[in-house]
Amino acid sequence: MNEQLRRPSLPLTSQAAEGLPRRRWSVAEIEAMVTAGILEENERFELIGGEVVPMNPKGIGHERLKVALARYWIRRLPDHFQLAQETTFRINEDTFVEPDFIFYSTATGLAGLKPETALLAIEVADSSLAYDLGRKARLYATFGVRELWVINATTLATRIHRTPGLEGYTDIRDAEPGDRLAPAFCDELALTLATLTLV
Repeated sequence: MNEQLRRPSLPLTSQAAEGLPRRRWSVAEIEAMVTAGILEENERFELIGGEVVPMNPKGIGHERLKVALARYWIRRLPDHFQLAQETTFRINEDTFVEPDFIFYSTATGLAGLKPETALLAIEVADSSLAYDLGRKARLYATFGVRELWVINATTLATRIHRTPGLEGYTDIRDAEPGDRLAPAFCDELALTLATLTLV
């Protein structure tokens, strides 16, 4: 439907004039626009504090790493935990993000996924690294997501964030590709990125 409503040369993004207010959207309004066909279901964006934030296309390195991580974890996932990939993670009424991976308990279920029930969110980043380590990490912390990993898709270095608070995470450490990474909620899912088989 987008093709009928806008000419192809019209950019999907704009720059608001500095200092002027912007229209704040809710998650429900965005979902209604997708249902109505105003926004395409496969458009890549997140809603942060009511503002639509377009996401960059993913590089091949990003995708190869995601496939390898998914294969690794799905083969080892205990029955009482679940793993969602690129799901719409509704944080509050005007914010949703799409982490590359998010773990939650089977008892909670996807319908019960909230910041306080998320066990681990993972962002695999290439061009979005600064955003994921900055504003997005603060967002996850502010709403109480207990653990966040931001993996650099190019270098395989990982920043592990734990102990969330209103000012951000207070326990942050960097891990090298050869270090063992273990989620706080389940040691069985530990891995070493340097030895992961990329296809």
